[in-house]
Amino acid sequence: MQTRSNLIARYIALRLLQLVPILLAISLLTFALLKLAPGDPAQIILRDQGALLTRDAIAKTRIELGLNDSLPVQFARWLGNAVQFNFGKSLRTGRPVGELIGARLIPTVQLALAGLAFALIIAVPLGILAGVKPYSWFDHFGRLTALVGASIPSFWLGLLLIYLFAVQWKLLPAMGMTTPRHLILPALTLALALAPLYMRLVRASLLEVMSEEYVTTARAKGLRERGVILNHALRNALIPIVTVFGLTLAHLLAGTVVVESIFAWPGLGQLAVESILARDFPVVQAFVLVLSLAFVLANLGVDLSYHWLDPRMRVGGASR
Repeated sequence: MQTRSNLIARYIALRLLQLVPILLAISLLTFALLKLAPGDPAQIILRDQGALLTRDAIAKTRIELGLNDSLPVQFARWLGNAVQFNFGKSLRTGRPVGELIGARLIPTVQLALAGLAFALIIAVPLGILAGVKPYSWFDHFGRLTALVGASIPSFWLGLLLIYLFAVQWKLLPAMGMTTPRHLILPALTLALALAPLYMRLVRASLLEVMSEEYVTTARAKGLRERGVILNHALRNALIPIVTVFGLTLAHLLAGTVVVESIFAWPGLGQLAVESILARDFPVVQAFVLVLSLAFVLANLGVDLSYHWLDPRMRVGGASR
């Protein structure tokens, strides 16, 4: 019989093999949509350079960029380079696409992780208290606060935090990423938008788990209520939270563009918007490919975490 480690390794290998057709389909769809978008990259590049938009200049630029080749040839050329982790050069800046993505990816990951950490620090304790004491005054207040927090747009919240902490109280810097203190306000903006979701999810999951038989059995054994909640109920209540956490992390890699714009944070979202407006096809295709990979790997991480949180869902069956 195969050992559990072999089963898990085989499971991971099969999931990684599924990446190939998924990423291929996404790349093809992105390539087709970009080609259908209005605007000529050659004209946009010449306009940004301040050059005259003559017919000869446009034709020469299109030849240099390989835009006169047929669409299958262009896609095959890009795909062949992408397999070798060579995403070409930016049509707008001339720099390697991998270098651009790598430089912008690190700040976005920092911002996303900090925002999620702040959100969990705020939401998990409040959600536990609301789940342990349902329909109390604290529960009603927490749900009302979560509803208000979820209704506030991120751009308005970001501007409000800048006004209070940077302009009025002068406690934190408003823009840029020179020091770690610059990370606090944009991360807090993301956290306050995510915390209501996590708080309601923790509350609902804990309420459902607290009625299970194993929780009743743990109480009947004379365990303290704190131990019952932390050691028995909360661990099983974390399953839907881990699911949302993994998907939220992948989503934030693409969805922080508003916060990045407000706080002048040089992340991946800003690069994507600039590249789309400039019809910078290589950068946009690499951006979509990186995000697709992030979503698939996040799903894989979530699935593997289930086997640790719930023995019934482990590969090869429950532990003995």
